[in-house]
Amino acid sequence: MFFRALAIWFGLLLAAVLNAAIRVTWLTPAFGDSAAYVISTIVLSAVVAAAAWAAIVWLHPHTANEALLIGDEWVLLTIGFEVLAGYFLIGTSWHALLMEYNLSQGVLWELVLVTMFVAPVAAAFGHHMVRTGHTFSSARKAIFGR
Repeated sequence: MFFRALAIWFGLLLAAVLNAAIRVTWLTPAFGDSAAYVISTIVLSAVVAAAAWAAIVWLHPHTANEALLIGDEWVLLTIGFEVLAGYFLIGTSWHALLMEYNLSQGVLWELVLVTMFVAPVAAAFGHHMVRTGHTFSSARKAIFGR
């Protein structure tokens, strides 16, 4: 299941790169920087939610915990990629990387991360793959079944 989630995340990564290119190329010149970021964030969040909805049957989490771990995997991979690629490959400063998480500046990047975290669980419940009365337990139990 986790390798399948990784494959979906690579698709989300490509969607995010395409989204950023569209933002820079068309949205920013047409609407300005702030509005372009808002539009881009909403669109990417919708793409993440739609991808989770479409892929959850293939991912097939057996419990709400497993669905939550898929979202957790996506968020951690995204933050890790952003930091590693941003700082080490592109040369973005730590300050600029941290500014992407500054809500007081109107940056809504966290909305994408929250959507990534919640979407697999919501999709699993929406597809009735996990029971609504099922409670969340430890990650160890979800992974090892104990």
